Amino acid sequence: MKYVSTRGQAPVLNFEETMLTGLARDGGLYVPESIPVMSAGDIAALAGLTYEEQAFRVMRPFIGDAFTDAEFEAIIARAYASFGHDARAPLVQLGPNHFLLELFHGPTLAFKDFAMQLIGQMFESALTRRGEKVTIVGATSGDTGSAAIEAFRGLDAVDVFIMYPHGRVSEVQRRQMTTPVEANVHALALDGDFDDCQAAVKDMFADFAFRDEVRLAAVNSINWGRVLAQVVYFFSSAVSLGAPKRSVSFTVPTGNFGDIFAGYIAKRMGLPIERLVVATNQNDILHRTLESGAYTKEGVTPSISPSMDIQVSSNFERALFEAYGRDGGAVAQLMDELKASGGFPVSQGAIEVLRDIYASGRASEAETSATIATMLERTGEILCPHTAVGVKVAEEQGLSAVPMITLATAHAAKFPDAVEAATGIRPPLPNRMGDLYQRPERVTRVKNDLGEIEALIRKMRKT
Repeated sequence: MKYVSTRGQAPVLNFEETMLTGLARDGGLYVPESIPVMSAGDIAALAGLTYEEQAFRVMRPFIGDAFTDAEFEAIIARAYASFGHDARAPLVQLGPNHFLLELFHGPTLAFKDFAMQLIGQMFESALTRRGEKVTIVGATSGDTGSAAIEAFRGLDAVDVFIMYPHGRVSEVQRRQMTTPVEANVHALALDGDFDDCQAAVKDMFADFAFRDEVRLAAVNSINWGRVLAQVVYFFSSAVSLGAPKRSVSFTVPTGNFGDIFAGYIAKRMGLPIERLVVATNQNDILHRTLESGAYTKEGVTPSISPSMDIQVSSNFERALFEAYGRDGGAVAQLMDELKASGGFPVSQGAIEVLRDIYASGRASEAETSATIATMLERTGEILCPHTAVGVKVAEEQGLSAVPMITLATAHAAKFPDAVEAATGIRPPLPNRMGDLYQRPERVTRVKNDLGEIEALIRKMRKT
């Protein structure tokens, strides 16, 4: 299995190189040269298997010779051993043909754990074998950072620096990043918004001297390994509801487009998905793009669903690459326009392709809060604000005979203020995290200045 850049000018890599590289040297994102297809029989055979066994079968064709079967099975087992539910990603029924896929049973209570725990184990295995060390730099709007720090804390082969927008994540999200004591992990509070954090990461990767000096690697959803890990729970949930004999639909709360793109990969692999619905909050650039055919930044307004407060959705580049017939030159031109003028028009042919694949909707702050309150009354389920965005959009789409699965992307306790304001109930943290508010914090405030950030990383890394 080989991987190519969405901008067409970077070296073709194998899986291990793609995983360790993260962002291509031409600024693009790596995608598989071809998408392997599972037969109906292969998909049906997933029924009754453990999540780990399903993960092995779904991901194995993408791995190539990076790991032996035994190594990969062990990596997957270690990745999910700390999850708090035996099913790993259980389904809960909200109503007739509407199901919630609980993706918050990992160590940091968010869906990012499914990918990050796996990536951490794959990095450690590959780097130990190669005798190498890397510096991971990531940007987060809340959940990716804590999941990355949890996955890599204490590992000898990795230094981790996670930038988050100062004052724009929930207290639980912040404390999950700032309270680990291991010397190889660092939380950086950047003066700016998530898009500023993400731009700084991309600029560091474009600074080849710095990139090579510190052996830079990425674990944001720009890393293909992150997307691949998320493909699995689309299969596991669909099979639970009767796939491949029965089609399913998914609604995905998303800001950076990685999770919904994983659904697209599952569909390309043969999973019978009828609808893929993009659910956005008030920072609705993805919904606006699909409606208008123009990708135009309008600034970020802080919300009660902060992980979706994004205007530059990195993984949308992968969707554009597919929509433009895998024309790397066309995608590179669009990304240049985005950087120069804050937006670009999507060609008529490409927007039609995207609309054939994805539907979309948005939820305002008031609608998000109302959904949290309504779902508690109707079902007894307490939703986090991001999940509530998804549920509102899913129901707005109209439920049919085809089951709709809405992804529950985080535990309500990660956003207690928003949930309490909507319901009067302050959701408690699980017992294993009960002392989170008492743990001392360790964080470095940093200006939105590339030179200052790079100097800080040089100074603080231990490798």
